[in-house]
Parts: sequence; C-alpha cells; structure tokens
Amino acid sequence: MTNAERPASRGRILLAEDDADAAHFVARVLAGRAGFEVVHEADPAAALRRAATEHWDAVLTDVEMPGMTGIELLESLRREAPSLPVAVITAHVSVDNALGALRGRADDFLEKPLHPDQLIASVTALVDRRRAARQLVLAVGAHPDDVEIGAAGALAAHRALGHDIAILTLSRGARGGADHRRAAEAQEAARILGATLYLDDLEDTRISEGDPTISAVSRVIGAVRPAVVYTHSIHDVHQDHRNTHRAVMVAAREIGRVFCFQSPSATVDFRPARYVSIDAQLQAKLAAIDAFASQVEVRAYLEPDLIEATARYWSRFAEGRYAEAFEVIRDRGATPVPGAPPAAAVTHSQAEEAAHAIG
Repeated sequence: MTNAERPASRGRILLAEDDADAAHFVARVLAGRAGFEVVHEADPAAALRRAATEHWDAVLTDVEMPGMTGIELLESLRREAPSLPVAVITAHVSVDNALGALRGRADDFLEKPLHPDQLIASVTALVDRRRAARQLVLAVGAHPDDVEIGAAGALAAHRALGHDIAILTLSRGARGGADHRRAAEAQEAARILGATLYLDDLEDTRISEGDPTISAVSRVIGAVRPAVVYTHSIHDVHQDHRNTHRAVMVAAREIGRVFCFQSPSATVDFRPARYVSIDAQLQAKLAAIDAFASQVEVRAYLEPDLIEATARYWSRFAEGRYAEAFEVIRDRGATPVPGAPPAAAVTHSQAEEAAHAIG
C-alpha cells in the first residue's frame, strides 16, 4: 500500500515501548477508538532514528526501557526534533522521573495504568498543539519530477522556515520508464528536500479530473492537513497536468493558500503573481531534479543550465538571482510563506512578457 492509499488519520503517533502488552493496549485505544495511526518501536534507538527522519504528530515513550531510558530518548528528541510533542509514560512515578521529564521539556507525563479517555485526551491535545504551531505544505504533481521542476526551490524555502513538507505524486510515470525505478527516484528526491512522499498509482497519461483523482488528493489532504498547497497550472498542454489542477481545486477548496507552478509544458497563458527567491535553495532543487536520473538522460528540459536559466529569468520579479514563479489561486492565512506577495509593482504587461518568453 502506498502512502496515498492509507485512510486519513487524526495524526501519526510514534510509540516507544518495550512492553508488548502495553504497546498493544495503547495502539488499540488510539487507533481503534480515536482514529490515530500508531507506529510501535520496541527499541528506543530505532524510535529516535525514525523520529528524526519521518513525519510524526507526537511521540509517546515509556520511561524504563533497555539500552536507553525514555528520559534519555526525550532529551535526544529535543535535539533532533525540538518541536515534536512528547509524552512520557511511566509505571513508577518518582521524583527523578518527574524532574527528568521537566528538564527534558516533556509535553505531558502519564502514569500507568493508562485510562483510555485520559490517553486519548492527552494525545489529541499534543497533536492539536503540534498542528497549531507549525505550517504544513503539500505539493501535488501528476508525475515523478513534476513538483521538483516547478516548486522544489519554494519547498526547500518552506523547509528552511521550519515547515513540514509533503509531496503527492499521482502516477509513477510508467510512460517515461520503469515504474519501480521512477518510484525510487521520487523517494530520493523527497529525501533531498526533506519531504514526506505520498506516491499513488494512477495511470500515466490517463489521470482524470474527477475520481479517483479527487479522492486520492482528498485522502492526502485529510492526512496532512496542509495550510498551503502547490499544484499544476490549468494553463498547460499536458492533459494530466490540467486534470490534476482541476482535481486539486475541488479537493483543496477549503485550503486558504493555493498556488500553481510552471511546468515545461505550460502555455503562454501562465500568469504568475507570486515569486519566490531561491538563491539559497537552488542547489537543493538541482539535486532533487538530478535524482531522476532516468529522465535527466532523455529530457532536455531537466538539464541544469535550463533550470537555472528559467529561475534566473523569473528573478527579475523577485529579490536575488534565482526565483520560481507561481499563479495565485488563493492567498489567505496568517503564517509566513516564502516569496514576495502578489506585487503591485509587477504590471500585467511585465507578467505577460515573462510568460511569453518562458513559454
């Protein structure tokens, strides 16, 4: 099952617990009764590795575990993922455990035996606090490399601001090569950008504007709950790109910030009104695109000098030497996003000239 095929959950919870019975109880309560996705690790060192490299909404950790105590795990998490909420669970309340949890800035301290209602309430509060304090960003592309070409720089800029990034790729791009290789390339590109990848398996060149596309996008929006969405422009000659745009407009109708990126197949009607300077993110963008080795070998539009030239051109409407351009569908929200706001200084004729030059 791909990430995109998972039903939407109320949040993704990492449980570090060496007691199998206790872990089963927590998972049964949180998953069965409250709708959370619970991933159990008996080894705290393994839990720490996963906490630092995957997307989580909260961590629950027992105190007494072999190899690393829950307090030590908490202290390590504060270094590796300082904004990740952590609740400490113990069967033996002591001054040392309580002080250790306080020093490690635990978000909650729970005593065994756990009461189901108390456990659900604690985890719900942790997840709500996490989501209120951060911005989640989702980029949706029809094929592997679409998002990276159009928005990798902006995504890297979001990441630099501390935002969590997710990429939904709707097809595996089988028309462009072996789907298993393209899927592996997509995973590597996401790793470079620090993004969580949701890889669906819709048919390349036959992505529809209705279902199953709308449902695929809706599932991931339900799981990620993004504040910002990037996707294809409607001004594009590729039918998969246009239909992805239409499906996202339906699925993301309640999202306050929606922007559309430029693809190599965009038409001269592409009309950007937001420009993101990517000087500091250009190398990450090039590295993410280079991860698609099977396509770089055969697609001229993936050549680094062309990517740089396009970014260089759009920089005339932004600060710095390199920029990405986006059409604005909606821009409502209080949290910061990278890039210049829709700028009155950029006239319609300038935008039209730029679109014709790049198109």
